[in-house]
Amino acid sequence: MYPHAVITIFGQGIYLYGICMALGLITCFVFLMKAFQKQNFNDNSIDVILLVGIFGVVLGLFSAMLFQSIYDFIANPEAGFKLGGMTFLGGLIGGVVGYLAVYWLYIYVIAPRTKIKWLQNNMNAGITDALPIIPVGIVLAHAFGRLGCFFAGCCHGAQTDAWYGIDFPSIAGTAKYIPTQLFECIFLLLLAFIMIVLFYKYKFNCNFGVYCIGYGIWRFLIEYIRDDYRGELVPGLTPSQFWCILMVALGIGYFFLYKYLFKDKMKHPELQPSVYKKATANGASQEKVEEVISQEVQVNSQEMEVTNQEVEGE
Repeated sequence: MYPHAVITIFGQGIYLYGICMALGLITCFVFLMKAFQKQNFNDNSIDVILLVGIFGVVLGLFSAMLFQSIYDFIANPEAGFKLGGMTFLGGLIGGVVGYLAVYWLYIYVIAPRTKIKWLQNNMNAGITDALPIIPVGIVLAHAFGRLGCFFAGCCHGAQTDAWYGIDFPSIAGTAKYIPTQLFECIFLLLLAFIMIVLFYKYKFNCNFGVYCIGYGIWRFLIEYIRDDYRGELVPGLTPSQFWCILMVALGIGYFFLYKYLFKDKMKHPELQPSVYKKATANGASQEKVEEVISQEVQVNSQEMEVTNQEVEGE
């Protein structure tokens, strides 16, 4: 709604779109930091997960431009390949892949070999402990991003005569358009709220699956009322719809990955203070401490499964 520069600094205009993106990233990282502290992640765990997250953001922004440029080239090869524009799902794919690559590089290559103290792995929590929380941060940042799209007038919906139609100054003419950006912003805030409730009230650890399935279905459907052509990868589907199908499949697959793989790899830092105190009460060795922690985590997991079964039975 306001595609003009808000202020000018050193000859460069600052737009509401960029401000919203910056606020989204700040909100994301502040939320994650506070959430990790609440779950008793130690400083090393928080530093590694968030610093790697910065690499993920940078790689995601580049990937968002790269994907959009590929779409544009496929749609109009005669115009040549030009890096510009962004698409969220392209950024998400690049950001996730980049994040995991840098994280695993640190865990399996750098940390085991370094003699630099601050680079050593002293984490009491890993990526499996962070995965239930990270999607909330992504969704919050995305919600601010969609608000920025609204101000910029991009990612809008089709023309409409309905009462909710909006006139975007950045689009020539007098027609009104569906504000899909606002619809998506509201949806993302609701999705964030749902994931927060699932994690903190029900100790639900599969928010990554909820995010992939929830946003994948939403984005697939809303593409039918969007009116910003992004090229075509598969006949009959927009590029976003194609990736959404894979996103939903990944979300479904994550539930199985969690049950048979990730669940046993969680360190549960939120349990460690009381368990550590119990284990060291009689001067137990470090091996004994780790054994007691492992047993406590198993007991806690079993109690959660029983509770879930009772809830399902009701």
